[in-house]
Amino acid sequence: MAKEIPDLVVEARAGTGKGAARQARREGKVPGIVYGDGKEPQPIQVEFNSLLTKLRAGRFLSTLWNLKVEGQEDVRVVCRGVQRDVVKDLPTHIDFMRLHRDTRVNLFIHVTFENHEESPGLKRGGTLVVVRPEVELVVTASDIPDHITVDLTGKQIGDTIHINDIVLPNGVKPTIDRNFVIANIAAPSGLRSDDNAEAAEGAEA
Repeated sequence: MAKEIPDLVVEARAGTGKGAARQARREGKVPGIVYGDGKEPQPIQVEFNSLLTKLRAGRFLSTLWNLKVEGQEDVRVVCRGVQRDVVKDLPTHIDFMRLHRDTRVNLFIHVTFENHEESPGLKRGGTLVVVRPEVELVVTASDIPDHITVDLTGKQIGDTIHINDIVLPNGVKPTIDRNFVIANIAAPSGLRSDDNAEAAEGAEA
């Protein structure tokens, strides 16, 4: 299932240079530029409050956006830089790069867990501890997965799920080479307490 690409509405900006940028800021906009994909750079401006909300939500620079400019075709972009005021730490300029459909890009993809009822460890009262609810993956701009799936069937207490245990879609790979942990099945607190007590008794003996 393809990942839904969020819209980012911007306006075409008339003029370039410091004067035009200052004018945009006076109007409550953040000036920016869209470049790449063999096309001419396009000056744009983004509504300040809308941009600030998206920046504070996180993952802005690792999200693929559907850039919408009135009167023009939508284009897929990623943010390649946000300049900020050194005192207020608020955005003053933003750069976007256009992506071709075949472009490979790093994005954070959500991890979902299925077949909880088929896990003996969870049936015994174990707890699913999610270490990485999202995983940064290298994907193709035209075919971004909505999520990756972890099958909990047969998972016992103490089992650990690594990235190599997950079947990734074709052409998708992690940005990290090592076999990192996604989640584990932890023992219920009562069972852990019993184990600790047995260990202590064994030490005393």
